[in-house]
Amino acid sequence: MDPRSSTVDGVLARSARRTPDRVALHFADRTWTYRALDDAVTRAAGYLGELGVGAGDRVATYGRNSDAYLLAFLGCARLGAIHVPINYALTGEELGYLLEQSGSRLLLIDPALAAPVDALPQQPKQVVPLRDAPGSLLERASSGDVPELTATVTDSDLVQLLYTSGTTSRPKGAMMTHRALVHEYVSCVHALELGADDDPLHPMPLYHSAQMHVFLMPYLMVGAINHLMEAPDVTEILRRVEADRIGALFLAPTVWVPLANHAEFVTRDLSSLRKAFYGASIMPGPILARLREHMPGLRVYNCFGQSEIAPLATVLRPEEHDERPESCGRPVLFVELRVVDDHGEDVEPGGTGEVVYRSPQLCEGYWDKPDETAEAFRDGWFHSGDLVRIDDQGYITVVDRIKDVINTGGVLVASREVEDALYTHGAVAEAAVIGVPDERWIEAVAAFVVLKADVPTDELIAHARAHLAGFKTPKQIHVVDELPRNQSGKLLKRVLRDQVPS
Repeated sequence: MDPRSSTVDGVLARSARRTPDRVALHFADRTWTYRALDDAVTRAAGYLGELGVGAGDRVATYGRNSDAYLLAFLGCARLGAIHVPINYALTGEELGYLLEQSGSRLLLIDPALAAPVDALPQQPKQVVPLRDAPGSLLERASSGDVPELTATVTDSDLVQLLYTSGTTSRPKGAMMTHRALVHEYVSCVHALELGADDDPLHPMPLYHSAQMHVFLMPYLMVGAINHLMEAPDVTEILRRVEADRIGALFLAPTVWVPLANHAEFVTRDLSSLRKAFYGASIMPGPILARLREHMPGLRVYNCFGQSEIAPLATVLRPEEHDERPESCGRPVLFVELRVVDDHGEDVEPGGTGEVVYRSPQLCEGYWDKPDETAEAFRDGWFHSGDLVRIDDQGYITVVDRIKDVINTGGVLVASREVEDALYTHGAVAEAAVIGVPDERWIEAVAAFVVLKADVPTDELIAHARAHLAGFKTPKQIHVVDELPRNQSGKLLKRVLRDQVPS
């Protein structure tokens, strides 16, 4: 092994050498010290090798949060295999697509999630239980001799295919190296002030890059005591914060909102919580105010990025929230960014354009998609597809995804601006705006809303017109019970486009 390499599994190995007997992870009724967890990773790697997995092979994982899920990722890393995390909410064609597109030779699965896999017309080549079954990865990793591995892994090797959210098109597998992820972990520790004594709770799904790569892995890097939950149940999160004296918590705004509005939010002792992190979508101002009012010493961080950059790109720190509440901050330690116009020229401060990146955190490209890779990596920069505004201090504010900008009559409209106008109506709980085909205008502005109280759609359109130019005002509004989102809380506008009445 190259003594200069820093691999993902090496992050844990170094912590195990520093503090072998310190608790690394609590999950369910199991507690792992750093030494025990590191030994289990080696056993997991050895077991995967016995199953025929070798360097460069893809290993898909389809399961809820567990210690076994973490062992699967780190076991692949130590063996030189490529881990493929799969959203456990996917079924049918979407699930089959990821297994086929990644070319996974092995599927690790929670037995409780077997039914969607059994229903696939094209069965995986090999299926092995993650936990809760004889011969599971967890069972084999938990005890026995620690094998001597012969695999040679360097930091330039691929370690994960991190599939994009697929909010606008089919998911693409971002090819992440050990080097990219380790650089990102250092950026996270620096920008988010992660410390060994933070006592973090991890409820969000580990298949998603934010919980795994912005929080759990960086916290293992610094030697923290980590508390892992199977799923982000709000009542249980509140109980755990009080019972375990949790000091740091990351949630998507779609979970912070019900937590802040929960009856137990004001009755539980949450005084231990010192850091609150959010990302993936906008945090409503009233919710942020409620959190800070109830916990005056709480430090709040806004995290922004995307799968292809591992994923953290910018952070808005606690002291910056009051002055720039809508901003997602400035670039983290290992990220360089520019905001450019359609000609690739830097926009002036106050201007809007696409944010592009240079960083060792970036992926190598998209798995088996050379055209998409070439399109994203051009002119010496990675093109994010995010439309942002930049100020004279280098802070950026997200305007929209470029693909979500609506071309109506030849004029471009940011869907987020229309959504913000609708949110100012007291009856609107949620809003999503898309462009729909229109013979006259090319695209017409259409909105989907979830209501708190019944109001006529004409009233909502009139309200929007009072806040927006006429061409930005929705031509149609559809009332729905809920908006489609993925497990990380990101809105799926491609699903909405399919729901527009013809």
